[in-house]
Amino acid sequence: MAKRIEFAETGGPEVLRMQEFEPEALGPRDVRVTNWAIGLNFIDIYVRTGLYPVSELPSGLGTEGAGVIEAVGEEVKEFREGDRVAYATGPLGAYATHHTLPADKVVMLPDSIGFDQAAAAMLKGLTVQYLLRQVYPIKSGDTFLFHAAAGGVGLIACQWARSLGARLIGTVSTPEKAEFARKNGAWATINYSEENVVERVRELTDGEMCPVVYDSVGRDTWETSLDCLAPRGLMVSFGNASGPVEGVNLATLNKKGSLFVTRPSLAGYADTRERLEAMSQELFQVIANDSVHVNIGCRFRLDEAGEAQQNLASRHTSGSTILIP
Repeated sequence: MAKRIEFAETGGPEVLRMQEFEPEALGPRDVRVTNWAIGLNFIDIYVRTGLYPVSELPSGLGTEGAGVIEAVGEEVKEFREGDRVAYATGPLGAYATHHTLPADKVVMLPDSIGFDQAAAAMLKGLTVQYLLRQVYPIKSGDTFLFHAAAGGVGLIACQWARSLGARLIGTVSTPEKAEFARKNGAWATINYSEENVVERVRELTDGEMCPVVYDSVGRDTWETSLDCLAPRGLMVSFGNASGPVEGVNLATLNKKGSLFVTRPSLAGYADTRERLEAMSQELFQVIANDSVHVNIGCRFRLDEAGEAQQNLASRHTSGSTILIP
């Protein structure tokens, strides 16, 4: 019998329960994947707590995984049973032994990339792809700020930036995380527990500040991020780890240097089959050529999903966390 993690009410990790379930019937353009590894992401916590509401309860959880196709709908021609695949933007329900999702949300996984790697890197890696390659195309010689540089997304960003010849300044919370980020390609790190981020950015950039800041922390770092931007710089807010940014005063953007702000999402960039495939191919390429090494910091059993989320929310993790069914 298939099993999944679900929740019947929003709240803390204790609301998550392992339940037996009957996988959805296949639609004509659906595939059913037997998961070998499942990605754990902050967005899953937002869903569990109700920050991102679900359409109905009880609900499954998670959107990222990797495994083998068990069955395909009658109109699916691009996949067949036994294919190795990965996905990052499917419907909720990835925290499960089996997941049914549209074929357009699935990509073929090269033999050179393991299921654990794919589950740890798909959502985070595609996030870095659209951040560094599309939202603000980073080029050789650029110096920019990236918050939470020792996290799953941050470590991929450090390595990808280095491969592009750019200088990533990463914020971290401990000396150990600073060293880890630098080993993974950060040009410089700032320990925000001990250093003033704005002052250090000013020193590191000789007063020029940054053309772009990438911020997944949210409320706690919003003002700091704006103050690290050069005139007409771009603030990229792509997460809410410390809570959502609220009460934004547009006049502040003018006062701080005619700044730009965007709130992008992976769904907004991988919004067609063609774009998802192109982004995935670029991600797989940088992994295959060793420009990016996937760091898996923690592995948990599927029935330990609550503990895994608690561990992630504590900000004591480095690298990616995955669940093993």
